[in-house]
Amino acid sequence: MRSLKSLWGEGKTTLGAWVSLRDPLVAEVAGSAGFDYVCIDMQHGLQDLAQAMVALHAMAGGTAVPIVRVPWNEPGIIGRVLDAGALGVIIPMVNTPDDARRAVEACRYAPAGARSFGPLTAGARYGGSYAAEANDAIACIPMIETRGAVEIVDDILDVPGIDAVYIGPADLSLTYGLPPGLDNPADEFQSALKTVVAACERHNVVPGIHSHSSLAGMRRSGGFRMITVSSDSTIVMQGLRGELKSAREAAS
Repeated sequence: MRSLKSLWGEGKTTLGAWVSLRDPLVAEVAGSAGFDYVCIDMQHGLQDLAQAMVALHAMAGGTAVPIVRVPWNEPGIIGRVLDAGALGVIIPMVNTPDDARRAVEACRYAPAGARSFGPLTAGARYGGSYAAEANDAIACIPMIETRGAVEIVDDILDVPGIDAVYIGPADLSLTYGLPPGLDNPADEFQSALKTVVAACERHNVVPGIHSHSSLAGMRRSGGFRMITVSSDSTIVMQGLRGELKSAREAAS
């Protein structure tokens, strides 16, 4: 299985796309566009569980590693998306070591965790070796997106089994009393990013962040190795507005 963990093990910085829209064609195109990973967003995106499963099926022929951001840190939904073929799970609002332990347990088969066995789709897609390889292949990726989590990030990363953490910059900004966005010049925001990256280096965990193509170079130089650089909803809105602007200028 080509996984994020294998790419990180090669020292690669992975660039990904975010899929929030329901149409499986979007997931299929994103999965074949050359990104290292594509994340189906069930937290703030439009997919319910059934639609996320269809999106994962649509990505099966592509080269991107399929991952899912689940709605919450809940083992039932984590297990379902893994059974459907996701090879990584981004888990929101992990604010304590106990939160992190629950996340890891939900991603791993015993004895490393408590995931229930029954990979109906994943077993068919990845073959008979899936059960033996799943714990090593699947990336458990808690989100660090609050001031409180940043303040105890070393305690969170002490939990065995965390492969990467993923910063949600908008929520992180809000918890510092700042406007939400992909970046913020405020010292406390920039310091929080540096704190998380430094902790990841100490604990051999990959630092990840939600971002944009225009910020990719800065995030890479800042130590991030999992960087989401494109979003379907953003591209659609920008494309439509750009076409309308061009048409109005041409027709004026």
